[in-house]
Amino acid sequence: MKTYDIVTFGDLCVDLIMTGGDIVPRFGQVEQLVDSYSLEMGGSCSIFACQAAKLGLRVGILGCVGDDNFGELVIRRLEECGVDTGYVRVDPTLKTGLGLALCKDGDRAILTYPGTLSALTPADVTDEFLASARHLHYGSFFLHTGLKPQAPEIVQRARDLGLSVSLDTNWDPDEAWNSTLQAVLPRVNVFLPNEQEARFISRRDSLSAAAVRLREQGVGLVAVKRGAAGAEVFAPEGHYVRNIAPADPGGDGIGAGDSFDAGFLAAWLRDMDVARSLEIACRCGRSVAGRIGGLEGQPTWDEVTQKFDRQV
Repeated sequence: MKTYDIVTFGDLCVDLIMTGGDIVPRFGQVEQLVDSYSLEMGGSCSIFACQAAKLGLRVGILGCVGDDNFGELVIRRLEECGVDTGYVRVDPTLKTGLGLALCKDGDRAILTYPGTLSALTPADVTDEFLASARHLHYGSFFLHTGLKPQAPEIVQRARDLGLSVSLDTNWDPDEAWNSTLQAVLPRVNVFLPNEQEARFISRRDSLSAAAVRLREQGVGLVAVKRGAAGAEVFAPEGHYVRNIAPADPGGDGIGAGDSFDAGFLAAWLRDMDVARSLEIACRCGRSVAGRIGGLEGQPTWDEVTQKFDRQV
């Protein structure tokens, strides 16, 4: 019996979310008023880990926080959600990462201070940590700058130790969409990009062409998030499309894709078929998209499988 169902590399940070009003900054010492703000744990992998734990999986996270109030908030939130933080270290020489999200009209701009978010190095990713789990979820590929040079070797080690692997690159701040990524993709069982990321990474103009190219590169299964348009899965057994009803108004969309990832994998690791896994993923993503911050709308396994209306 493994200690964990899933382990992930934590991009540990907090999100300061500003909403409403004239949210677009103007320089020249102009002071502007906004409607509200929220301070919450952020980080794609951190939000993913919390959703996976709420869905009944045993989750371990490897990462680093600063010896500061933000670091305390991150660890507290993870533990409240049921994530094991035994592999999270506190580094007094670094500040905990911070993302400033300016949210307006269903869209957002994000300013990120990396800090501890990118503090992991390949030496931190031990065989002991990897072998403790059934599955590795590798998120925030481009923000984990310390891991990128050895990413193919890390993923291959995980596969050699018997783990299945999922990947969600998230956005590339440099918009180069490469680094060591092309060597990682053939080693991935489940790839979970959004539509833009899939097109940029594959260098293709359409989603269908992107999916074909990614499958040609050896990716086992490609699950593509399309925001309000739902999601699509391109798998060896077929092509699956899931539409969704609009999310509740007033949400900021933060963490919706990460909870989608966790929902899909929570079903997939329970040996559910692709269609059911996609449905559960969409339910998780939609629930979070209608709330503020990445944690508030996350459902439990019971809620996502029994209590949600089947028409999503």
